[in-house]
Amino acid sequence: MNMSMNICDAPACHFDKVATIPIISFEIFILVATAIMLFGLSKIKEKILWRYLIVVIGIFIFEFFTSPMWNNFHMGTWAYVYRDVSWILTLGWGTLILSVVTLVDKFFPKWKEWKKFLLYLGSLTVLVFIFDAIVIQLGIRSYSPEVMEVLSGNTLFGVPLEALYYVPVFSALVIGFAKYWNLILDDELVVPVKKRRWLRDFFIAFVAVFLFEIMIEPMVVNVNLPDWSYIYRDISILMTGGWILIIWLAVSLVEKFFQWLPLNERFTLCILFGTIITLPIEGYLMRNGFREYGQSSVDNFSGLMTPLSQIPIEVMVAIPFYLALIMAFIRYWIFVFENKY
Repeated sequence: MNMSMNICDAPACHFDKVATIPIISFEIFILVATAIMLFGLSKIKEKILWRYLIVVIGIFIFEFFTSPMWNNFHMGTWAYVYRDVSWILTLGWGTLILSVVTLVDKFFPKWKEWKKFLLYLGSLTVLVFIFDAIVIQLGIRSYSPEVMEVLSGNTLFGVPLEALYYVPVFSALVIGFAKYWNLILDDELVVPVKKRRWLRDFFIAFVAVFLFEIMIEPMVVNVNLPDWSYIYRDISILMTGGWILIIWLAVSLVEKFFQWLPLNERFTLCILFGTIITLPIEGYLMRNGFREYGQSSVDNFSGLMTPLSQIPIEVMVAIPFYLALIMAFIRYWIFVFENKY
């Protein structure tokens, strides 16, 4: 049975899915390595299947959101779950990330969280770079024209050197997402503080939003904004500040009126409120020429539009996905600093 959801007329649905013997062998290797990893890590950490599922969800959210930036071809019709997003590659990334995080936590338990986080990112940058080199050499991975335009052209083993930036950002967001949900899984006591350090929280939010916006720049461009607002290429302080304001407003509303709810329910409400606030704003920006999506993103659209804000349905789905990654990252680091981990 074809597991993919490729019955559509969007250009992004139509690409060469025929797998070669080396690619099939690589897919089998990922599945076997995943099974071995889960068995081995279960001896080190409890609830390993739940932890793996959390990591995989975080990766899938990222892959769905950034799918117009990358092409994953020739993996066989069985390998896809949405457009060219492959569940097999998702498992592969999950295997790498969970293995590194679990082993670092195991062997360096007394390290401060920020030191362990840097070790996560350093290790994963090397491993994911190697993984990316393999999928490029196999003919699976390529990049959209918009991404190619912003790359320097310098490569190492076929991988653009910009991956040395993209990989840590990707890893940081996924690990932050997983760590936050592990607080819930481990039933950690998260007590709201009476006095928040707004400057610190703003800085964490700014770093998360700014770095992610640089990464997804090829997908969507901020145009026709005041010249003084641009701080890097098309990254505008107005847009970055707007995202931070939305996140702050959504979190503040939830913490003020729903503080008695469990952590997971409060997080879900934050995403819901953030999405409700963002949808009409994104619709306004798109209709008035302030947000322009690249051709690869447009090719990814099914043509379905939301009834009120009149934006592509894919953008509507991407908004809560974006908020889920960013908010989890921000809230996890706030928890770390407040508890002096």
